[in-house]
Order: sequence, then C-alpha cells, then structure tokens
Amino acid sequence: MDKKKVAVPLVCHGHSRPVVDLFYSPITPDGFFLISASKDSHPMLRNGETGDWIGTFEGHKGAVWSSCLDNNALRAASASADFSAKLWDALTGDVLHSFEHKHIVRACAFSEDTKLLITGGFEKILRVFDLNRLDAPPTEVDKSPGSIRTLTWLHSDQTILSSCTDIGGVRLWDVRSGKIVQTLETKSPVTSAEVSQDGRYITTADGSTVKFWDANHFGLVKSYDMPCNIESASLEPKSGEKFVAGGEDMWVRMFDFYTGEEIGCNKGHHGPVHCVRFSPTGESYASGSEDGTIRIWQTTPNHSVDEVAKKIEGFHINKEGKPAEKVSDA
Repeated sequence: MDKKKVAVPLVCHGHSRPVVDLFYSPITPDGFFLISASKDSHPMLRNGETGDWIGTFEGHKGAVWSSCLDNNALRAASASADFSAKLWDALTGDVLHSFEHKHIVRACAFSEDTKLLITGGFEKILRVFDLNRLDAPPTEVDKSPGSIRTLTWLHSDQTILSSCTDIGGVRLWDVRSGKIVQTLETKSPVTSAEVSQDGRYITTADGSTVKFWDANHFGLVKSYDMPCNIESASLEPKSGEKFVAGGEDMWVRMFDFYTGEEIGCNKGHHGPVHCVRFSPTGESYASGSEDGTIRIWQTTPNHSVDEVAKKIEGFHINKEGKPAEKVSDA
C-alpha cells in the first residue's frame, strides 16, 4: 500500500459491548457532535471532529439500538431493548422524559424542526411524539408490515422512511394520512437507510448491495454489489462523489459513487462493522463495530503514517479520561 495514503483512524474507546448505531449532528455554533448507541446500554456523546468523549447518558437498562441528536445538538434521543425511548438534555445528560413501549424499541429520529420524535420497533407501530407536550399520547401511524429497524424523516417532515428487520424494502409514510405511499423494493431486509444532506438521495444497504434512490421521485439511481454482506453505508455529503460501506468482513471501504469502483479500504476493526456515517463536513467518517470501538477516519488520507500520528498528537480520545490509542493497522 502507498505509504502516503495510509489511513490512521482516531480510535474511540469507552463502550464495553458492540457499537450498533452512530449519528452526527449538523454543524452548530459549537461545532458538530457524534452520538453512539451500544449494547452496553449507555449512549455516548463525543466531539464529532476529534472524537473526544463529552459524556455518557445513564438510565437505560437494556441494549440501546439507536440514538440521535436534534438539529441544535441540545437534545438527544435513544431507543432501547428495555421497552423505552428516552429524551435527554445533551448538555447535562439528564433524562427529560421516558416514553414507555410494550416491546423492544429499535429506532428513533427527531423531525427536522425538532418538535417531533418518532419511534419504532418490535411492536410494528410507528409512534410520533410531540416534544412540546411530553405527557400527551403519541400519534400512531398505520401498522408496519414488519418489525421496524430504521427510521428517518424527509420532505420537510412530511414523510417518514422506515425499514424492517424481517422483510425487505423501504416504506415511505405520509405523515398526514398515516399511510404507506411508496415502497422501495429490495431483496433483503434493509439494515441501513440514510437521507443525503442535500435531500436528493436515499442510501440503503441490504444484503451485499448498496443502493441509491431518488428521494423525490423514488426511482433507483445506482445499485452496487459489495464484497460482503453490508450492514451500513453513507454518502459523502459535500460533493456526493464517494460513499463508504462496512459489514461482516471487518473492513471499512470507500467507493466511487458514479462507477462503484472501490477507491479505499481501511483495516482496523476486530469484529464486523455495524454502522458507518460521514461527518457533516465530509472530511471524515466514523465506523462502529462489534469490537466495541468507534474509529474516525479521514476522507482523504494524503499523509504518511508519521505525519498523521504527529497531527493527532494533541487529541485526547478518551474513555472518560483515558488517552487515545494511536494505531496503524494498514
């Protein structure tokens, strides 16, 4: 491998069990932030650029499958196997509210205007909570055909996107009618679904395939076969010219959006990769793994190992105070 293009990730420790979900906030006046969900039941908040640990959200009693931040990064939400979703103050770590469910909650997402929170899971019910009236009963969207795996909003909060753990396809729900208005067909269950920062594309991972869909007309734009079963994929938000994907072979790979050609391959994780996400700047991306670590990779690693190591010398990626591990696995 060309030594000038070796990727040396920032390795973020702290979770004691697999990291199953990652979410970046938009850029705020204070920078941008990264929240992680883990089977250890403790979501963690980090500086999105450096990976520095900021805080841990304490309160769940089961695996946390999903976590997210609102657009201002002032509140966090999490979905858990303890049959609850929680709303948190992202500045203090306090629980603002606990939304009780009757089964495992797998997904949650803030609306773009930050006024609503949607949850879903094994109950096969999409619930929309009004965050200005926390004690009010939620609006229940029509029953999902399968257990809900992923959720996100699009079309200025007029549409909800969902995928299921047990059946293929992505379903698009009209918020006003509560009905499915479109299904994006896939052969395998969709394990990852992301709406691009500019709202143009929906990126999905199903089986060993990554697909890109037109987010407005819902046509299939690109479909690429991957080297292994892929759990997660993310499109670079600025130019949209590349995407990353990770899965069961433990590698984090980068591909050309237009051709599907592999243009980068990063080794470092010691277990399957469960989630990958680009930062809002597009300059880096994060991966979370079965090995319990988060790794933050530079999108364009143009420096030698020594240069990169020197550059990150001052960073303190900590496990609640523990200095970062600096490694070169390439």
